[in-house]
Parts: sequence; structure tokens; C-alpha cells
Amino acid sequence: MRHTCTILKRELAGYFATPVAYVFIVIFLLMSGFFTFQIGDFYNEGQGQATLSGFFGWHPWLYLFLMPALSMRLWAEERKQGTIELLMTLPITLTQAVLGKFLAAWIFSGVALVLTFPMWITVNYLGDPDNGTILAAYFGRWLMAGGFLAIGSSVSAVTKNQVIAFVVGVSLCLLFLLTGFPPFIEMLGKHIPATVVDAIASFSFFTHFIDGLANGLVEARDLVFFGSLIAFFLFANAVILEAKKAD
Repeated sequence: MRHTCTILKRELAGYFATPVAYVFIVIFLLMSGFFTFQIGDFYNEGQGQATLSGFFGWHPWLYLFLMPALSMRLWAEERKQGTIELLMTLPITLTQAVLGKFLAAWIFSGVALVLTFPMWITVNYLGDPDNGTILAAYFGRWLMAGGFLAIGSSVSAVTKNQVIAFVVGVSLCLLFLLTGFPPFIEMLGKHIPATVVDAIASFSFFTHFIDGLANGLVEARDLVFFGSLIAFFLFANAVILEAKKAD
């Protein structure tokens, strides 16, 4: 873990050494506020109840674009500049490098999420919410961000072009969202058996979001799903990098 932590610290320092971190955080906070207040009608959405459902409800769609934007540079930039060879000459394994870079991006996304704490303060000022539920909802959103980042990281390892990594990452993340989106499920149900539809929907971020995370409920199956998803795509990330060594 010592080598993984070294990579993690290097990557985190790299975020804040350039405007990338600040631009990402500002965009995330502005978009969260816009969707919450202007589109979600925050003050009237709860119908007299102190809740952050109007704030958290937009996160899957924000993450759909912002997490691939954060992850697109993880490996594409390293491969384009040729610094991946330098990284691999360090006394670390490929697994440690993949894990360190991913954890740095995941922690950074957590920092951006924590900076939305004024919303939590606001809802406590306006009423008496269940803060345990809100805390669980924050954790659930962070888990979801990790899933998006793991997908984006593996896509970034495929190409040297960040734009391609972003577009493909968004497309793949959208697929993981839409497979559980009610209108999409209804359309599939007209053509394939219900058991197959249910199996497809079980792999969707949206299914796990609606059934539990939207209400601040993090169940064991959600932990297993996101943990397995992250592990699979990080494994794919390492396999792709191993195969691309000769490029």
C-alpha cells in the first residue's frame, strides 16, 4: 500500500498544481446548484419537508459527463506524452499504479462532493431532516462516482486521445444508466422475456440509484454491485495497459 499511496499523493498533487481541479470543482458546484434550484425547484420540491432529494436526484446525470471528463486524462495523457514508460520504471507494480491513480480521482471527486455541504446546512436551517439518511446519500453518491470513474479509467487506457476517451466513456456510462431507465426497460419488455429484462436492469446504475441510493439507503447489494463493478473495470484497466505496453 505504501507505493499505492505514493502514486495517490502524486496524482492528487497533480490535480491541484494545474487549474484542472479548480475548474472541475467550480463547474460541478455551479451545475449542482443550477439543477437543484432552477430545474429541481428546491424550495417547493419537498412539499413542506426538509429533504435533499431534489439535490441528489440530478447526480447520476451530472456524473455521466463530469466523471468521464475527470478520468479521461488518467492514462490517455500518460500514453500521449510517453510518461507511462517513466512511471513503469519506478519500483511499483502495474496494479499499484492503476489503483493509485483511480483512488486519487475518486478522492478528488469526494472532495468536490463534500464542498456541496452548504446544501446540507441550508436544509437543516429550513427544517429538521434525517441527517443519517443524508449522510448515507452522500456515501451512495460517492460510490456511484467510483463506478463511473472506474469505467472512465479503463477507457482512458485504450486510447492516447483524451477527447475519444471522454466520448467513449460517456457512451459506456450512459449504457450503464439507460439499462435501468424505466422507459428503456418498458421498451425492452416488449421484445424480450421479463427475466432477461430484470437481469439487464440489475447491472444498471439507475436501478441501484432508484431502489436505494435515491433515498439515502445503502444496502449490501449496492456495496457488492459497485465494489464488483469497480474491481472488474480496474482489472480491465490493468489488462489493457499490459497489452498496450508495446504501443
